[in-house]
Amino acid sequence: MESFLYQASIFLAAAVIAVPIAARLGLGSVLGYLLAGVIIGPVLGIVTQTDDIQHFAEFGVVMMLFLIGLELEPRALWNMRQKLIGLGGLQIVITGAAVMAAAIAFGQSWAPALAIGMTFALSSTAIVLQTLSEKGLIQTAGGRSIFSVLLTQDIAVIPMLVVLPLLAVGSTVSVGEDGAIVRHSAEEAHHSMSLVEGLPGWGVALVTLGAIAAIILAGIFLVGPLFRFIHTARLREMYTAFALLIVLGIAFLMILVGLSPALGTFLAGVVLANSEFRHELESDIEPFKGLLLGLFFITVGAGIDFGTFFAAPLALLGMALGLMALKGLVLYGLALVFKVRGRDRWLFTLGLAQAGEFGFVLISFALQIRVFPPALAEQLLLVIALTMLLTPLFFIAFEALSKRMGDEATTHAPDEIDEHAPVIIAGIGRFGQIVNRLVQSTGFKTVVIDHDMETIQVMRRFGFKGYFGDPTRPELLHAAGIAHAKVLVVALDDPKATSRLVAYARRLRGEDLHIVARARDRTHVYELYQAGADDIVREMFDSSIRAGRYVLENIGLTEFEANEAQNTFYHHDRKTVRELAKHWKPNVPAADNPEYIARAKELEKELETALFSALERKDDAA
Repeated sequence: MESFLYQASIFLAAAVIAVPIAARLGLGSVLGYLLAGVIIGPVLGIVTQTDDIQHFAEFGVVMMLFLIGLELEPRALWNMRQKLIGLGGLQIVITGAAVMAAAIAFGQSWAPALAIGMTFALSSTAIVLQTLSEKGLIQTAGGRSIFSVLLTQDIAVIPMLVVLPLLAVGSTVSVGEDGAIVRHSAEEAHHSMSLVEGLPGWGVALVTLGAIAAIILAGIFLVGPLFRFIHTARLREMYTAFALLIVLGIAFLMILVGLSPALGTFLAGVVLANSEFRHELESDIEPFKGLLLGLFFITVGAGIDFGTFFAAPLALLGMALGLMALKGLVLYGLALVFKVRGRDRWLFTLGLAQAGEFGFVLISFALQIRVFPPALAEQLLLVIALTMLLTPLFFIAFEALSKRMGDEATTHAPDEIDEHAPVIIAGIGRFGQIVNRLVQSTGFKTVVIDHDMETIQVMRRFGFKGYFGDPTRPELLHAAGIAHAKVLVVALDDPKATSRLVAYARRLRGEDLHIVARARDRTHVYELYQAGADDIVREMFDSSIRAGRYVLENIGLTEFEANEAQNTFYHHDRKTVRELAKHWKPNVPAADNPEYIARAKELEKELETALFSALERKDDAA
C-alpha cells in the first residue's frame, strides 16, 4: 500500500509540474505527460515499477473510448460509411501491407510480418484526439478526416484480434504492464482467468464474437431497466457507481476473452449512444477520464526501456522514423485521392503517422500465442513508444508549416458567381444557416459564400445554393454584387476575418450598405463597432437571456415579470455596449483600463436600478 501511494504521489507531482510548463511553452499537455514519465522513470529512476499505476492508467484509454462511443450513434456511423470504409479502410489495408512487405524484406516470415503490419497500421487515438481537442482542430476538414480514420482503426481492432489467434497457438510468454517480457509457467497458465485458454484458433474466434454479441445485447436490453432500478435509490453516487460498473465489467469480460478492454467499452458506448441515459453516463465518466488518461501518458514515458534503446539507438530510432515516414507517405497519398487539401492535408499526414496504444495490446496478445519472439516484441514495443513520444513534435511542425502556408492553404478554385441578390451572406455555419433560411423563407434572394467546400456541398444536397470561396477576398465580393447589395451579413467563424470584412465593406460602400455582423464576445463587439457594423449580434447573447428568463419564471416571477426583466436587461445591455465602446482601447486589456472598469461599474448599478424600477411599475399597475 505504501509503495502504491508513493508512486501515485510521484506521478501526480510530476504531472502538476511538467504539464503546465509544457503548455506554457506551447508543447501541449500530451508531450508534458510523456516527458514527465521519462524524467521520473528512465532519467532519474525515481519510479522503476509502474505495474500498480499502469492498471489504473489503462482505464483512461478505456473510458475515453467509451465516451467516444457514446458520441457516435449507429446512424452517425452509417452516415460516415464512405470515409470509414474508404479513407479509413484503405489506410489500414495499404499501411498494413506496406509494413508487412518491409518486415518480410528484413527477414521476417509472413505470420509475424502480418501481425507487425496490423499493429503498425494503427495510430494513437489517445494522443491524437487529446491534441486535436486542445488545439481546436477537431472540427477542421483535416480533423474530421483524422477522426474518421481513428474510428475505423478502433473498429478494425476487432477483426485483428480475431485473426491473430489463427496465426499461431500456445502461450509461454507475455508483456508485463511495464513493457517487460514475462515468462509464465504452465501451472500459472492453467490457473489464469481466461475463457479462451487452450482453445484452438477457431474456438478463440467464436468466443470472441460471442463476447462482442453479449455486449451489444446487454446494451440494448439490460442497461435501461437497470438504470431505472438505480434511479429509485435517488442517490447521485449510485449513478456514478453504475457507470463505472458498466465500464469495468465490460473491460473485465474483454480481458477474459483476450481482447482489448478499450475496444469492448467503445462498442458499448456506440450501443448506448441512442439511450436516454447517454448524457448521464457521460457526466459520470468524464471526471475520471482526463486524470487517468494523463496517467496513461506518464506510464508510457516511464515504461520506455532505454537499456534496449541504447543497445541499438540508431537502429531503433531509424525504425521509428522509418515507420512514421512510411505511414506519412500512405496518408499523404490518401489525402490527395480523397481531396483533403492545403493545411488539412498536412494535419492528416502528420497527425496519424505514429503507432498507437492498441499496438501494445496487439503485441502482448501476439506474444502470448507465440507469433513474436520475445526479443522482437521488446523492439516493437519500444518503436511504438518512440513514435508516440515524437507525435507532439509533429503537431508542432504542423503549426509551423501551417503559419508558413498562410492563406494559401485552400487549393480549391473559387466558384464563379453567376447571380446577384440584395442580401449577401458571408459564412454559412450554424449562425449563417439560420439567417439564410429565415430570409429565403420570406421570399428574398441571397448570395451565400463560404470557404468550406464540404459545408457548401451539404447545402447543395438540401437544395440551397451556395458558392465556394473566401468571402474576405475583394474580387469575390465584387463578383457577388457587393456594389449593389442592400445588406451584408458577416457570419464567419474567424473574428479577425469578420472585422476585416466589415471594415472593407464599410470603406467600399460607405453608409449605403447595411452590415449585420456576428460577434464572438463583447470585445469583438467593440472591434466590429469601430469597423463600422450597423447591427452586431453576439453568438450566445439572445439564447442566454432567453435561458435567464426561463430561470426567473421558475423561481417565483410571473411570465410577465420575467419578460419585463428580460426586455429591460436587453435594452440596457445594448446601451452598455455602446457606452463601453467609447472607453475600450484595442491594445489594452479591459482589466487594465481604469476608465472602462469605472464606467462598467456605474452601468451595472444602473441595470440593478432599472430592473427594480420595472418590477415596481408592474406592482403599482397591479
